[in-house]
Amino acid sequence: MTPTEANNLPDPEETAFFGYRRVRAAEKGRLVEQHFTDVARRYDLMNTLLSFGLHHLWKRTAVKMLGLKPGDRVLDVCGGTGDLALLAARHVGDRGRVVIYDFNRAMLEAGRPKAARSPFGGNILHLQGDAERLSCPDAGFDAAMVGFGIRNLTHPEVGFKEMHRVLKPGGRLMCLEFSQPTWGWFRRLYDLYSFYFMPLAGKIVAGTSRAYTYLPESIRLFARPEELKALLEEIGFTQVRYRRLTNGIAAVHVGVKG
Repeated sequence: MTPTEANNLPDPEETAFFGYRRVRAAEKGRLVEQHFTDVARRYDLMNTLLSFGLHHLWKRTAVKMLGLKPGDRVLDVCGGTGDLALLAARHVGDRGRVVIYDFNRAMLEAGRPKAARSPFGGNILHLQGDAERLSCPDAGFDAAMVGFGIRNLTHPEVGFKEMHRVLKPGGRLMCLEFSQPTWGWFRRLYDLYSFYFMPLAGKIVAGTSRAYTYLPESIRLFARPEELKALLEEIGFTQVRYRRLTNGIAAVHVGVKG
């Protein structure tokens, strides 16, 4: 083993948060994978139920902010069941391509029927892999997007660096992620909803309360919009801006690779 290879090995003592639990960094990936395997079959239904359908509006807004053009090649990181990819495929048209990239096979398989039914499904490819080590060439995409997935990575900053790497100069990034309401009274109401109703609904509908306990915990630990903007700028994205949605329950960040 060369010194460079040794330096790239994960630190066995490194830790990360899985929800509010602190676990070994090497273990977090396994826990996240099991989480999505548990919820894959009911993932789309639970998204609609828990967001009262608002996630569809958030996703349409986010893809519109990405400014896709006909013929663009788009990478959908942590693409899951493919909602964002289907929206993007409408914009890029027959000459464009959208690659759904996700490490969880159950999520990819759950989304395949949606792509098959869509008139744009022929322009969508599925690829299984690690978002922190994208199996994609440098400067191969016009746009990259990630929706409600970056906070699940052990090292979110590494995922963003990988997206920066695979974008062409001038390529565009979009990140749609959960955040927290800006109004104090709404934030308190949202906390009650998140920590009591979400796990109960998860147990009844999806058969797992733990998965929907992890969800609000991971949201509370994730970077605030202004912090995420600063991180993207540090990585090398320019023209970074963000927009809060539904009083901050979700936020969209967009930026350009310089």
